[in-house]
Amino acid sequence: MRGPRGDAPLLDDLGAPVPLAGPARRVVSLVPSLTEALAATCPDRLVGATDWCTHPADLDVPRVRGTKNPDLAAVAELEPDLVVANQEENRELDVRRLREGGLAVWVTAIESVPEAVASMRRLFTQALAVPEPAWLGEAEQAWCGSLPAPRARAVVPVWRDPWMVVGRPTFTADLLARAGYEVVTGGGDGRYPAADPAVLDDPAVTDVVLLPDEPYAFSAEDGPEAFARVPTRLVSGRLLTWYGPALVDARISWDRR
Repeated sequence: MRGPRGDAPLLDDLGAPVPLAGPARRVVSLVPSLTEALAATCPDRLVGATDWCTHPADLDVPRVRGTKNPDLAAVAELEPDLVVANQEENRELDVRRLREGGLAVWVTAIESVPEAVASMRRLFTQALAVPEPAWLGEAEQAWCGSLPAPRARAVVPVWRDPWMVVGRPTFTADLLARAGYEVVTGGGDGRYPAADPAVLDDPAVTDVVLLPDEPYAFSAEDGPEAFARVPTRLVSGRLLTWYGPALVDARISWDRR
């Protein structure tokens, strides 16, 4: 399949060719965010998803196990025209094996909200050849303006035992910056550095600890007890890390905080 002007092959976000003979009619999604985006935009195209694809709540498609351990045979049995994956959420090994099995795979690479909007726009208009969804324009208008001055510093743990936190460059750090929060790590470098709660639990380091319910399911009983000096807040992981229609909900949620 050629690009939108017919002068170049279709490429995914990593520049890999996506051998489609025409618009993809049968799509298996290995990414919860993209599953929600597809279900909201062209539900008739979505024929398979992972066990972690929890939105929309009434999604009724065959499941192909997890994002890190998809059942590749089950994916192939669904005879998709296209499998959608993400550089961070899915293993390169699985992507390679799917391609070696003859399947077209579109890999997204997203480290900011503008990248998410641009990536999904290309997926819909080029690989699927469907009109750009209204929610995507709403998300762009809501999030892709100039960055505000930070009004608070935030630590965002994503795992414990060992503790890991959101660093840069990541979609979550960029989204929070656009909501007025500066992500801090307590000294760790990289996208998801290891961290020591004893270092993070310091008003000189951060103003608030945001505890999402995914990928680690922090709760009132699991997480806040590690921080005695800094306030904690339980937040929706979907509104921090998902880059489909959740972006519209996320803008409303963060504007209320």
